[in-house]
Amino acid sequence: MENGFKAALRAARPQIGLWLALAEPYCAEICATAGFDWLLIDGEHAPNDLRGILAQLQAIAPYRSHPVVRPPVGDPVLIKQLLDIGAQTLLVPMVDTAEQAAGLVAATRYPPNGRRGVGSGLARASRWGGISGYPGKADGEVCLLVQVESREGLDNLDAIAATPGVDGVFIGAADLAASFGHLGNPGHPEICRRVDDAIVRLTAAGCPAGALTGDPALARHYLGLGATFVAVGTDVSALAGRTRELASGFGVGGKR
Repeated sequence: MENGFKAALRAARPQIGLWLALAEPYCAEICATAGFDWLLIDGEHAPNDLRGILAQLQAIAPYRSHPVVRPPVGDPVLIKQLLDIGAQTLLVPMVDTAEQAAGLVAATRYPPNGRRGVGSGLARASRWGGISGYPGKADGEVCLLVQVESREGLDNLDAIAATPGVDGVFIGAADLAASFGHLGNPGHPEICRRVDDAIVRLTAAGCPAGALTGDPALARHYLGLGATFVAVGTDVSALAGRTRELASGFGVGGKR
């Protein structure tokens, strides 16, 4: 049950990922064959429910890619369910304060270190009781990533990153742009400067920094700044881009 992704972040080994938003286990397995270090199963902006996420975790399991799950919100009840179905790494969106981050840490830990409900004997996470001593080992292998994507979050970035139990901070450029009045323009120069500054600050503080971009040059730029976990595309854009390119090559397609 060792969380190799968490170990890689602690060792500052860059982890290259892909975003999964098609909400389909078959597609998740196809993407898993590509060999990315991590695959993000998105429950915030993709139509994924608990059973759908479980199916994708099962589809990815035989491959080397580490699944990361993003819940739609940092709800302790949902976090408990996601951990029980076998998600070891969570990326929680819209984290604005250190207090909020500390609450999320508590939601991922068993008492007395937190408030995760104890029911591992019924859970895939413990292999239904097959992992000896699972409750005593689980806390150390949970990897909690929090997503900072607002003006308030940036103001509190140092405190969020320093929260015990936070294993990394992901900078969400799209929502950050909206927060600063640049809705739909994450490439605005002000946002680019702020994302770069956040990555540099996190790296200097020894906190793994993450980001998502479909621009290979920008991904390499983030890695050069010290970002440790970078998603370099999405399954949606890969499928949409390739199918549109194929149709266009035969003179068909176009918007309706």
